[in-house]
Amino acid sequence: MHQFPVWKSVTVIAVMLIGIVLALPNVFGESPALQMSRKDRAPFVEASISEFSALLGTAGIALETAHVDDGGRLWLRFAEVPAQLAARDLIQRQYEGQFAIATTFASRAPRWLTALGLEPMSLGLDLRGGIYLVYEVDVDGAVSQLVQVMERDLRKALRDARIQYEDVEARGTRISIRLRDTARREDAIAAVRRFDPALVLRDGTLPGELLTELTEDQVRQRQDFAIQQNITALNNRVNALGVAEPVVQRQGLNRIAVQLPGIQDASEVVRVLGKVATLEFRLVDPVNSPLEAERSGRAPLGMRLYKQRDGSPVLLRRDIIATGDQLVDASFAPAEGEPAVSVVLDSRGGEEMLRTTRENIGRPMAVVFIEKERELVERDGAKVVVDRSKEEVISVATIRGVFSSRFQITGLSAAEGQELAKLLRAGALAAPLYIVEQRLIGPSLGRDNIQRGYQALLIGMASLFVFMLVYYRVFGAVACVVLAANVILITALLSLFNAALTLPGIAGIVLTVGMAVDANILIFERIREELRNGSSPVASINAGFERAFSSIVDSNLTTLIAGIMLFAFGTGPIKGFAVVLNLGILTSMFTALVGSRALLHLIYGRRRRVERLAI
Repeated sequence: MHQFPVWKSVTVIAVMLIGIVLALPNVFGESPALQMSRKDRAPFVEASISEFSALLGTAGIALETAHVDDGGRLWLRFAEVPAQLAARDLIQRQYEGQFAIATTFASRAPRWLTALGLEPMSLGLDLRGGIYLVYEVDVDGAVSQLVQVMERDLRKALRDARIQYEDVEARGTRISIRLRDTARREDAIAAVRRFDPALVLRDGTLPGELLTELTEDQVRQRQDFAIQQNITALNNRVNALGVAEPVVQRQGLNRIAVQLPGIQDASEVVRVLGKVATLEFRLVDPVNSPLEAERSGRAPLGMRLYKQRDGSPVLLRRDIIATGDQLVDASFAPAEGEPAVSVVLDSRGGEEMLRTTRENIGRPMAVVFIEKERELVERDGAKVVVDRSKEEVISVATIRGVFSSRFQITGLSAAEGQELAKLLRAGALAAPLYIVEQRLIGPSLGRDNIQRGYQALLIGMASLFVFMLVYYRVFGAVACVVLAANVILITALLSLFNAALTLPGIAGIVLTVGMAVDANILIFERIREELRNGSSPVASINAGFERAFSSIVDSNLTTLIAGIMLFAFGTGPIKGFAVVLNLGILTSMFTALVGSRALLHLIYGRRRRVERLAI
């Protein structure tokens, strides 16, 4: 009689039952849905369902189902993507930004499955549809921004040390300091050293000129910081747009890849994500004439010439009081009947604003709006990329009282104020971003990819089943059962770990099915060899599993190592393929070595004497 421990049989049954339950939500599929939460963080109540159902019904938008989850979020499910997008736009217009609305997909599984917290596996961008963007980070621009900030801080450090200077000017990675009194050279050097001991400091070409320069390590650190800060800012902006399951990750040395499943409106996403918008607060020059500076094309020393929104010139001091980088929070809040953005500065910005307003009551202060973009223009018959920076004064107001970290900005339209508040709240980009690749994948293409992948899996498995049944008979039927079990377990693990299934992931499943049958073939051929050598059927089964064990483990282990390396160093589709491959190796070893033997025990273990094997 073929012997097999009872506890192993129980383990196989338990694992398969759990796997079937975990994989079951994938049978029901998903529908386009809206996930809504209140911005005041209050939970939705069941009465809200009838309110939104009536609103959508009046607009002729068909709603499949609606429910409130345990977190107090409202889910609205639709049959098609157009209805989903139309409902989102209607709710946003009707309630004017009271809710955070994410376009996503909801499972059609019964409530008892969702009550257990079971969800279908996530689908990647190529299967669900959406937007794929690759941004290039202007790391040189990030270094220039750092130098400009250091220029401002060096001015303050010299003022605090009571050292007079002609000018402090940024030039690339250098800052030029021209002293009025050359006798204060050593004092200036000491002030710079206190400011940043790592700065390289040497004499300039002009009398009384000192040059400070960033070290290579500082430049490299700033470039890395710019990429990480931009990833954080993009994540915040994506969340503000209401995108479910986004992916924002670094790609190569200076690029960032953004995947937004389920999003089909590329224009709004591109405009908001890559927009470099920030603010600067500067004092207005009350002495010199801006018209004269505009006519001569030269601003007085320590001043810069700007344009206001009506086209009139205005002279502002070079010294910056505060920037958008020092903003802690920003919100759109109309004041006295006109649009306004309420801002909150950090402690450093608040202290500088407090000092400035205390010393300059009755004098005008300006708010400069800065926006950067990259354009493709044609020059001499060739297309070249040109960086453009738009700087304009959006507000000039007289300082009537002392304030520090909390105040309001006016001079914007309602739409501009809402967008500026959103961008500032999400965090300023540490460096400009430029799109180098943009792909829009429609939901119909995603469904077509799923269908083709599903067909490939079915045809591949059917071909394997026919081969195994013809060539190995009953043992081939056992292999077919464990192959089906292998696919169920892979699906269950992908659902359990919420790993995104991509088109390469489907290829990984098909490949894993083909690889999984190898283990069964090795075992079956060992059993055949034992039978040819005259061993009894039961002894042949035992010997086949025992002698094939080391070969199966070794071959799968080497493939697993390769899969781990793909996961560790790959990105995007490669990582998705590696996840499925690694999970498939683990499940195929379990089903081939344990599941097959359990089934053979079920077939032959009850017999007191086995005369022959159907192999």
